[in-house]
Amino acid sequence: MSEALLIERDGRVATIINNDAPRNRMTLEFIDQLEAALPEIENDDSIGAVVIRGAGEEHFSVGMNLKQFGEGAKAKGSIFGMLDQRLRVIRKIELSTKPWIATMYGYCLGGGLELPLGCHFRLAAEDGAKIGLPEMDLGTVPAWGGSARLTRAVGRSAALDMILRGKMISGPEAYRIGLVQEVWPNDQLQAKAQELGHELSKQPTAAVAGVLDTVVRAGELSLEEAIAAERAAVEATFGTKDQAEGMRAFLEKREPRFHDDA
Repeated sequence: MSEALLIERDGRVATIINNDAPRNRMTLEFIDQLEAALPEIENDDSIGAVVIRGAGEEHFSVGMNLKQFGEGAKAKGSIFGMLDQRLRVIRKIELSTKPWIATMYGYCLGGGLELPLGCHFRLAAEDGAKIGLPEMDLGTVPAWGGSARLTRAVGRSAALDMILRGKMISGPEAYRIGLVQEVWPNDQLQAKAQELGHELSKQPTAAVAGVLDTVVRAGELSLEEAIAAERAAVEATFGTKDQAEGMRAFLEKREPRFHDDA
């Protein structure tokens, strides 16, 4: 039986692959293996950025494998225990000290949108992407934080329009409403995600972690608390090798070489 999750490395970029082509359902096995992998990725200083995608070129993910509901409820103690695990996994991604990049193509539905909503960057395919939260069709509501994070990403009006009407939007429409940062031709999408991963992984580690912490949590804090969090992030960067290198590079009028031990 094949692994539900694959991890590939390209320098400081790790790529996580949901190995359930072509639909790339978010199976019990995938979520278990993703949760187990998260601490290893977070604690690996040689990883500077993470890309997450589905196997193959057809779909990012159609969401949860609904046929596993009973099995999942039994394994996790209840349906809500199963849902809590998925909420926990997405929250850990959202609070990661490393930037996560999701590539959205084909179906990105239900959990196939909710997981990317926990990522820091979302890149969409120019053609064929169908992005949405279709839980209304099942007589329920998004259960992995989708309604809350979608509202924060695109605003109340667009979130209500998508969720209550069960809309599936395209990559260009997702870009228009601010759901994704970039749209690329389908045959360039994965390469562009890797390029972004390499770009981000070259940035100073402590500074990246500080920005992710302050920006991600900014909407959850008062202005005073957010500014205090920013100050803590500033203080954490001072005295680091990356900060010293950045200062030297500025004075020497050259590009900084972060993570260069030479």
